[in-house]
Amino acid sequence: MTQARVARPTVRFIDEYCNSYKSLFPEVRSFEAFKQLHLGMLSDIKRKSLPEIAAVAGLKNHQSLHHFISQSPWSIKDLRKKRIEVIQRALKGQALIVVIDETGDRKKGKKTDYVSRQYIGNLGKVESGIVAVTAYGIVEGMTIVLSFQVYKPKNRLKEGEPYLSKPQIAAHIIRDLKKQGFNFSLVLADSLYGESESNFLATLEELNLNYVVAIRSNHAVWMPREQRVRYNKWRKFNPERSRRVDRIFSDGKKEVRYIREVIYGKKRRQRYWEITTNTETLPKNETWNVMTKVPNIKYHEVGNLYGLRNWIEYGLKQKKNELGWADFRLTSYSEIEKWWEIVCSAYLLVSLHSQKLATQKSPLNPSYTEESGLGFLLSEHPRWDVKEGWKNLLNNLRLILQPLLMYNEIKFWLNIFPIPYLDVALNRLINWMNCFPGAVPLAKPSTDFHFSSA
Repeated sequence: MTQARVARPTVRFIDEYCNSYKSLFPEVRSFEAFKQLHLGMLSDIKRKSLPEIAAVAGLKNHQSLHHFISQSPWSIKDLRKKRIEVIQRALKGQALIVVIDETGDRKKGKKTDYVSRQYIGNLGKVESGIVAVTAYGIVEGMTIVLSFQVYKPKNRLKEGEPYLSKPQIAAHIIRDLKKQGFNFSLVLADSLYGESESNFLATLEELNLNYVVAIRSNHAVWMPREQRVRYNKWRKFNPERSRRVDRIFSDGKKEVRYIREVIYGKKRRQRYWEITTNTETLPKNETWNVMTKVPNIKYHEVGNLYGLRNWIEYGLKQKKNELGWADFRLTSYSEIEKWWEIVCSAYLLVSLHSQKLATQKSPLNPSYTEESGLGFLLSEHPRWDVKEGWKNLLNNLRLILQPLLMYNEIKFWLNIFPIPYLDVALNRLINWMNCFPGAVPLAKPSTDFHFSSA
């Protein structure tokens, strides 16, 4: 009986992470493609299309990657379930702040499933495109992609498909995450969801979840006729006074912001707030109306918690621009969904290297020390970044990928014009990078990480 061959390695920290998913793929070629897609998505190529990823992965063409997305018999549900398991193992029961928002991308034509003329939030206008509702988790400043679901416009529904509004999709996502055992400390959302009393907010109330949501300035609140609306005095809070607030207002400005509570009749569990930069003019683009249901919440906490919504834009920007969320050339949603799920997996790989989430000590962390001095040697690179943000971690992982990607760029020339010393030198550098263990340990230690040019 012929024994199945071992999957070709990429680089150690990717191989160790992807080994958690190995059992999901019935063919060794499928598992190789899974790893190669992670390699390409984490690389610094500008466009993460399959041909470009195939090039940096050292493949002759992209057919194997396309086959993996379109025809290989693996289950996206199983992949998502396994990714959730990896997240929960890293969290160790920690509570999450969950952020609900949507992401849209311009897509032309009518062949791609669920593409329609609709409002694209990041463009700020109606365009032809595809939109998904997303849920992010925030753990001590680090973001994790939890879930997503495509929005299906009424005019693009397939036979038998029910129409779900974005708030209904968000409610479904929240329920599903709770069933999977996630512990939520807070839910954040914008006004589309904050104004959705019939489904999204009703779900949060039913599940007894605390929330901070944006509302429209003309938001209506029912109260007895004899009661009145009261506006408390403005209070100011300065972003310079708090490291946490510095994060929230990350545009570099040091302006003071003001907050006041608006009380409709008597105080209730739901409380209402205004936040602005100018109490006299209340500029439209710099004034926010917020509704909270957080017991004993303080003034400064309202601004800080609502400001965490900026992590949505931060997370989406990284996922879209850095990992290739919108770079697919696919028309069937079953394939697009697979692409998005792998992007979420690559995003998680980076997040797991945070000090707050790492399942083992990692040389990417500034506090890491070991006898071999690997952490010190890596930090000697002039482009090594000692900060703890998601993009800082991605920068360092890309530096570790560089030798392998460089070799893949020229290996076909080395087959035509052999230069033994160059081949040996590059392999030696790649092996040094393979000393970096990454954040997800294998069940059994592996020694098979020596790259071969054969």
